[in-house]
Amino acid sequence: MPTIVLAKFDDPVNIGVLKLIEGYMDKRLKALRQKLREEKLSAFLVPHTDEHQSEYTPSYAERLEWITGFKGSAGFSVVSLNQAAIFVDGRYTLQVRDQVDLSLFSTLKLHQDQVEDWLFDNLDEGNVVGYDPWLHSKKWLEKAERKLSPKNISLKAVTKNPIDEVWLDRPEPSKALAKLHQDKYSGEKSSLKRRRIAGEVKSKGADALVLTALDSIAWLFNIRGSDVDTTPLVLSFAILYNTGKAALFIDPDKIDDDILKHLGKQVKHYPKEDFTSALQKLGKDGLKVMADPKSAHAAIFEALQSSDAVIIEADDPCQLDKACKNDVELDGTRNAHIRDAVAVCKFLCWVDENTPSSKIDEIDAVNKLLELRKEVFLFQGVSFDTISGAGPNGAIVHYKVTEETSRKLENNIIFLVDSGGQYLDGTTDITRTIAIGKPTEEQRNNFTRVLKGHIALAQARFPVGRTGAHLDTLARKSLWDVGLDYDHGTGHGVGSYLGVHEGPQSISPLAYNVPLKPGMIISNEPGYYKTGEYGIRIENLVIVGNSKYEEEERPMLTFETITMVPIDTRLVNVHMMTAAEITWLNIYHAKVREKIMPFLKGKDKEWLIQATEAITIV
Repeated sequence: MPTIVLAKFDDPVNIGVLKLIEGYMDKRLKALRQKLREEKLSAFLVPHTDEHQSEYTPSYAERLEWITGFKGSAGFSVVSLNQAAIFVDGRYTLQVRDQVDLSLFSTLKLHQDQVEDWLFDNLDEGNVVGYDPWLHSKKWLEKAERKLSPKNISLKAVTKNPIDEVWLDRPEPSKALAKLHQDKYSGEKSSLKRRRIAGEVKSKGADALVLTALDSIAWLFNIRGSDVDTTPLVLSFAILYNTGKAALFIDPDKIDDDILKHLGKQVKHYPKEDFTSALQKLGKDGLKVMADPKSAHAAIFEALQSSDAVIIEADDPCQLDKACKNDVELDGTRNAHIRDAVAVCKFLCWVDENTPSSKIDEIDAVNKLLELRKEVFLFQGVSFDTISGAGPNGAIVHYKVTEETSRKLENNIIFLVDSGGQYLDGTTDITRTIAIGKPTEEQRNNFTRVLKGHIALAQARFPVGRTGAHLDTLARKSLWDVGLDYDHGTGHGVGSYLGVHEGPQSISPLAYNVPLKPGMIISNEPGYYKTGEYGIRIENLVIVGNSKYEEEERPMLTFETITMVPIDTRLVNVHMMTAAEITWLNIYHAKVREKIMPFLKGKDKEWLIQATEAITIV
């Protein structure tokens, strides 16, 4: 979610830094283009991903950042022999300007501007575009080929990624040991998960399932790791047979006796580099193989097709099963949210105590919040890099503070802090927007509009079978009423000591076809961002559950809010709220006080009492 924003290079002190970065990028582009000429390629595709389609890529796979300087979590670049472009979505329109040399790269909007259209418009008849088959989906390549065929522009898979060839100091993949995720946290043995998923594989008429998504593998085998920053994943591939037996492809150095005992005799492990030959053997053995074209890259399908395997394209069944948490996982995440809330409340008390003196800045806030979370039972690390944005920095949706950009938490600004923790029993993600000094009328009004959207979604009752796309408008309506909006989804799935972004569920304008189901954890986070001035976001996590109203004619679902931290009422314009909305906020704050106050004392307890006072219309 969060990513790094470099210094504001219009400051004279930073001009030299920009020139240095520009020089590096120019040299890297020249080295890559020379390699393309040697390979007789006219252009090369550089997505932000790894061989597992991960959102947060490990350092060795940060090829997009290496060639462009862009550090966001979503992007795509094309480098031709004489041009280069970078595509980013609405979250990163400000960030890309700070991080990428725009004299070297043109910027376009991801999802609105199509990469294949850029290739068609900027390449010549008969040109050849190189791609790494381990980094692109089969469906996207097929779509691009159709677009480019009228100009006879072809796509060519490379055996060695040319960026890897010229990236001389490229980091090595992590060698850290895999860790057992105990049954008391997972709520179900790996053997039972494998047996159930194997049954789904068999029902599809397949003999084996290919797994490439790291969160699916971590969930299925009840293992965790430290191979990806902020997300407890283990670099690996897997094949699950419809008998329940499995093969895990992983660096042998990551396996110890505890993991071997945990995996048992039904799971064989092999070096990761043996995965391609294992795929080919599936075809040679005449097996029917199930693979998800959304998560398995083109190289997977090429290896299967080369051995004449019968391929069954279907969704990775682990994703939906993983998203619907069992009772142990749900109780664990509720408990994790209470412990996490204690740390966040102490942090918010500290902010109020130390502002608006201008003694602390955004970095101090990040460090203080981490210090408090480290005191929490079962804490394993942050679930993403903390977004700590004061004033105009809060308007950068996925901002990450640096020494150069850090602003003081000074008087008469609003401060946005989006953070989360990884605990053995759950993953948290919370955003609070805080008034420092006296907020303006505009800030209070816009905060209240965001809050009204947040409450509307929190109170939603909706029929079984509805997707998040059906609910997204609830969170935006009060903003739309005055011509405002925000350029990110309203809600993303959250894992159980796994990814802070988890599919397949979401609340978004995009028409995803995955209905919300009981047991899913999802965020509720509408926002508003005024470029150059301030940002507002209110985020709680909720659990999807069955409605308990007996008079309903059809089965309905509701949300249970599990984040337990006060919402800053100093930013609320009570006169804009309905009586029902005020009641919701007062009930929420009463529950926060009930759940959190027993764990606070002294000034922290006094702060919580004041922050959760009921509000009324005077």
